[in-house]
Amino acid sequence: MINSRSSTSYSTSHKLHPLSLLAQLISRQVSGCLKLSAQAAEWRLLFDQGQLNFATNSADAFERLDRQLQAFGESVPASARSEMRLLFENSDEVDEVVSRDYRAIAWLMEQTYLTQEQCAQLIGAIAIEVIEPFLNIREGSYELVPQAQTEGVPVYCRLDLRPIVEVCQRNSKQRAAGQPVTSRLPSAATASSNGMNGQMSGRINGMPPMTPNTRSPNARSTSTGNASTGSANTGRGRMASGGMAGMETLKRTTYTVACIDDSPTVLNAIQKFLEDQSLSVVAINDPVKALMQIVRSKPDLILLDITMPNLDGYELCALLRRHPRYKRTPIVMVTGNTGFIDRARAKLVRASGYLTKPFTQSDLLKIVFKHLPTKGR
Repeated sequence: MINSRSSTSYSTSHKLHPLSLLAQLISRQVSGCLKLSAQAAEWRLLFDQGQLNFATNSADAFERLDRQLQAFGESVPASARSEMRLLFENSDEVDEVVSRDYRAIAWLMEQTYLTQEQCAQLIGAIAIEVIEPFLNIREGSYELVPQAQTEGVPVYCRLDLRPIVEVCQRNSKQRAAGQPVTSRLPSAATASSNGMNGQMSGRINGMPPMTPNTRSPNARSTSTGNASTGSANTGRGRMASGGMAGMETLKRTTYTVACIDDSPTVLNAIQKFLEDQSLSVVAINDPVKALMQIVRSKPDLILLDITMPNLDGYELCALLRRHPRYKRTPIVMVTGNTGFIDRARAKLVRASGYLTKPFTQSDLLKIVFKHLPTKGR
């Protein structure tokens, strides 16, 4: 029996009745994520009060998404689809609820490639492709991730599952008879999205980063200056056990770390944290002049703020990667932005790592030790 308030799961494979399972989710107005493993694939169905928000499976998810996006023509050009796949298809970030293709749709909405209506059409078309084989599953295991673990996930539409199932069943019969099938839902199947835009925008921007070891978003909401100063006091001496060995090695070698940030408070905190460990820090507060200063100082590692005037961190990172000397130099993005889209953009410009403000001395030293080259060891 499905219980919407707690996690319901069958970890071992057993006989399944998908239609009955969906009927229970609808009748009980379940909210959460149904995860089902069968036939060497995984299905994820996101629900909100018995209505479908998104459905996917792991079989060629991005081929399916790309194919459906082509129906929108120049609204989502080939360049945007290529960038989307580069950012998300092989992402190593794993989330229990949000699949990579749903992250990609969130990015398309964030970049305004899709309108609200187009997004609902896209999710409906994908749902038809996913639910049809889902209905044919006869054996597998499933888990219902409760609503509490899906909070913060963006919602773009609410679909009535009944007409989706009807379309899928009709498609199966037509396919067996060699007749054409439909990939579009009747408009009545999509719940009205009036008034959802503001809600969705807030939920997208407020989503926690999609990483397994995420701190509370509240812990990162402090302003840049205060965060760095406060962390300087609380973080001293909290060296990770793995960091001590790294520190001993570093003391035998002189390393130069360039730090680019328009906040003097952040620069001072980083200098204090790193110079305590016998590292030479080059502090740069003007991103426009940063290139020349970096070329002169020849740093072994670069700490780069994202949000700066005139030239942001993404642009500067891309410029540095074009310079032959800095194609492989570790560049760590330092920012108060916590969204997965920000992390994806950092990956796109070939950043080596990502450090979120506010950070402690331990946080900073761990990522520095991780990315510093091994010269002289």
